[in-house]
Amino acid sequence: MTRYLITGATGMLGRDLQTALAGREVTALGRADLDVTDLAAVTAAVAGHDVIINAAAYTKVDDAETNEDEAYAVNAVGPRNLAVAASALQAKLVQISTDYVFDGSATTPYAENTQHNPISAYGRTKAAGEDFVQAENAARSYIVRTAWLYGKNGPNFAKTMLNAAAKRDTLSVVTDQVGQPTWTVDLAAQIVLLLDADAPAGIYHGTNSGLASKFDQARDVFVLAGLDPERILPTDSSAFVLPAPRPAYSVLGHANWAAAGLAPMRPWQEAQAAAFAAGVFETP
Repeated sequence: MTRYLITGATGMLGRDLQTALAGREVTALGRADLDVTDLAAVTAAVAGHDVIINAAAYTKVDDAETNEDEAYAVNAVGPRNLAVAASALQAKLVQISTDYVFDGSATTPYAENTQHNPISAYGRTKAAGEDFVQAENAARSYIVRTAWLYGKNGPNFAKTMLNAAAKRDTLSVVTDQVGQPTWTVDLAAQIVLLLDADAPAGIYHGTNSGLASKFDQARDVFVLAGLDPERILPTDSSAFVLPAPRPAYSVLGHANWAAAGLAPMRPWQEAQAAAFAAGVFETP
C-alpha cells in the first residue's frame, strides 16, 4: 500500500489534500508537527513513506520583502530537505510552487519550461525551492505550479468581495491583473490524479483553465451570489500600492497534462460555481 506524507497539512490546500486522499494511508503534518527547515526532523518524518506532498510554504508575499531569509528557509531549504530525504528513500515528491516564479510580462500562457524570472522576494524563494527539488530528486519529483488559490479552509478573494459588498455599495477591482482563479479542491484532486497515473516526473501547471482579471472574477462572484455585477467598478493596480510587486499576467499553460495523457483542470467559471454551491464563499 502506498504511504503518503502531507506537509503543510493544516493549510488550505493541505486540508483538501487530506480529503482527496481519504481512505488511504496518510500522515498529515502541520507546521506545529514538522519544521521543514530541519533536515534531521524531515528525514525522520519522511521515513516509511512512498509519496511526499509538500504544501508547506511561507506565503506572506508582502512580508517576504523584509523577511526574505525566513521565507527562503521555508520555501527553498524546506523543499531541498524533503527532496534529499525523498531521494534517499527513492520516494516521489510533489512540490507545490507558484506563478510568482515568473515576472508576469508575458501575453500568452507560460509554458512549463519557461525560465524563472521572479520580481519579488517570495517569487525568488519559491524559484529556489524548485531548483533544489530538480537538483536533488528530479527523476521522482513533480513540481506543480499554481496560482490564485481559494478554498474553504483559508481566506479567499471571493469571500472578501462578498464581505465588502455587505458594507459598501460599490467595489473597485483591478482589471490589469490577469490569472486563473483555482479551487483547492480541484487542485488536490488533480495532484492525486497525477500520482495515480504514475505520470512522468517534471513540471505541471495546476490551475483551473481559462483566464480572468480580478475584475472578471469579482463580477462572476456577484452573479453567483445574486448581486448586481455593475456594483464592481474597474480600476488598476496603481490604486493599491503594496510592498511586493504582483505579476500582471499569471496565466499558466497546461501542455504537460496532455503530454502525460491527462486532462487539465476544468474552466475557472465552472470551478467557482461549484465552490459557491458547496458553500466555500459563505460569510458568517
